Amino acid sequence: MRSMRLLTALVLAISTARLPAAERELLAGLRHLRIDGPREWADFPERPEAGRLVVPFEADANPAEHTLRLRQQDVKQTWRVLVNGRELGRLHRDENDIAAYFAVPAGTLVAGQNTLQIEQVGAVPDDVRVGEIRLDDRPLDAVLSESEMALDVREQEDGPVVPCRITILNSDGALQTVGAASNDSMAVRPGVIYCNGKATFGLPAGEYTLIVGRGFEYGAGGIKMQLERGGYHSIGVAFPREVPTDGWVACDTHVHTLTHSGHGDATTAERMLTIAGEGIELPIATDHNVHVDYEPLARQLGVRRYFTPVIGNEVTTKVGHFNVFPIAPGAPPPDFRLTEWDAIFKSIYATPDVKVCILNHARDIHSGVRPFGPKLHNALVGENLAGWRLQANAMEVVNSSAQQTDVMRLFHDWFGMLNRGVFLTPVGSSDSHDVARHFVGQGRTYIRVDDRDPGNIDVAAAVESFLAGRVVVSLGLFTEIEVNGRYGPGDVAPAASLADGVAVSVRVLGPSWTTADVVELYANGRRIREAAIPPADGRRAGVKSTVEWKLDDLPPGQDVFLVAIARGPGVRDLFWPIAKPYQPTSPEWTPHVLGATGAVWLDRDGNGRRTPAREYAEQIVNQSGGDLLKTLAALQRHDEAVAAHAAHLLAERGVSLTDEPAAAALKHAAPAAQRGFREYVEAWRETEIARSK
Repeated sequence: MRSMRLLTALVLAISTARLPAAERELLAGLRHLRIDGPREWADFPERPEAGRLVVPFEADANPAEHTLRLRQQDVKQTWRVLVNGRELGRLHRDENDIAAYFAVPAGTLVAGQNTLQIEQVGAVPDDVRVGEIRLDDRPLDAVLSESEMALDVREQEDGPVVPCRITILNSDGALQTVGAASNDSMAVRPGVIYCNGKATFGLPAGEYTLIVGRGFEYGAGGIKMQLERGGYHSIGVAFPREVPTDGWVACDTHVHTLTHSGHGDATTAERMLTIAGEGIELPIATDHNVHVDYEPLARQLGVRRYFTPVIGNEVTTKVGHFNVFPIAPGAPPPDFRLTEWDAIFKSIYATPDVKVCILNHARDIHSGVRPFGPKLHNALVGENLAGWRLQANAMEVVNSSAQQTDVMRLFHDWFGMLNRGVFLTPVGSSDSHDVARHFVGQGRTYIRVDDRDPGNIDVAAAVESFLAGRVVVSLGLFTEIEVNGRYGPGDVAPAASLADGVAVSVRVLGPSWTTADVVELYANGRRIREAAIPPADGRRAGVKSTVEWKLDDLPPGQDVFLVAIARGPGVRDLFWPIAKPYQPTSPEWTPHVLGATGAVWLDRDGNGRRTPAREYAEQIVNQSGGDLLKTLAALQRHDEAVAAHAAHLLAERGVSLTDEPAAAALKHAAPAAQRGFREYVEAWRETEIARSK
């Protein structure tokens, strides 16, 4: 965080006649709380200190408002804060480290013994830490406005002010609640302010670190400040762009508001400021089962020139969620009450102007349905076990608000669909409903289209490029791929261009505050190359690594798709924290940043199109008449993906893959065929176990 430049600083110490406030410590340190039930995360002890916090304390009656300050961490569920049985408010539903403040209304305290209580509402166990509680005899506004701060933020020293995100950390490193409220130029949450380039807010006296950034493509510089009581601080800062993404438009295909979805906390006005502040150039409005047009409000708030809004919809059904766009103004929403995929997709594509349909968070369960869970889906071969036909043309592989415990899980699901012949564009999105908790644009999709004027993006051209697969999925990194110096994501490299071999070049980019430590190359979903990125390179701004590979071990005469994925340790700093999984499958979790390319297809069989693994398997099994030995012999020149589909097709014909004759036959098969058959049997067993429960 060295890239932010301090342009100007004006600090005026203003004397005050008021004596220091009477502030008392009610509880030192933090306490681990959890109601009865299993622990949420492995970094918490097996047993909590208590199920609720009760703090008795002596006080005088308060004829005027007082202020309660506390620190909270890892809050996911609803927790009430009460004094003498009176609810002061609720902890912020935010897993981040927050210094929170609550007004204690006049008449709440009594002379003598009082009781502070913090307790969970609901029955879902939630590991939290809370403590460092203090009581101040001043009103909340007075506590939060001891000092005043004014920021002026620019991308270049002599340029105009630009929308940005300001993060304020106190001396303990927690997000500091500020003395300001959201308005037409600021979206405010504890420790976070999105603004149009200018922000004025209050803070208690103390030591702070201010971090200013504008999303993934920019630096994030920090300034340490000591604020005195009664001080006024005027600061100008500039931060540069660190990641060159020329020719790529930053898109978030999954954006919500409290106003129209009814949950989360971002109003539509706040959403305009957060989109501009995170550098999203093509936001898709996808509130649940409603069509929202950001255009009028974006113009009213003066941020329309920073992005081109698109009307969309998260079609939220009982059998899956689907983001669709673009939508003609005034068009009726698709029928979300339908319960069969064929009817749902028919309704979606009948909506005027709709061309894109994205399967959202396919591993999450909603209304009892997990679309790509093993009870309903064999991920290896892309088979829906209920016979539902997926007619989406894209799927989320990264959802930064609803991450998977295994960051690669949805990528493998996507690979399985491509091998089956369901050509889906990979998507990164935020699914943000909030201003700061799960924020917009953390997960994003870059689309290959002219980005020189963010306020006038050619939406039709962007949609066409998106559907062709000319995309990069980003969660803190940006990965580019080029085959034989010419072909990139969404392209089909013709057979003639591959006659002299296959040379792959991969470039990994990112800002100075993310780290890349490995880059991998996948062919038909199988990792075939891997390169470690030296630590010094992986931490630098801009291009972090360039890797080149010669591929001389691809299956001959078979089409292959290539995908490059770079990864690194997840960002834990509170100016861009990677959120914990929404529906974790394990209490163990390691966060990651990543950047993934769309698929590049190699037309090695020379038929002029993409030929998926499933098609080769069908040809082989049909020609062999379903004979296991003949099938295995024909698989000598094919990869694991074709072998897995051949195993599936044989199983559908009633051929045993697990008896002694099959085991004996497999011993003499090619290694790729052995692996493919073994992987299919394992995937089949997983689905059988899931379906038996």
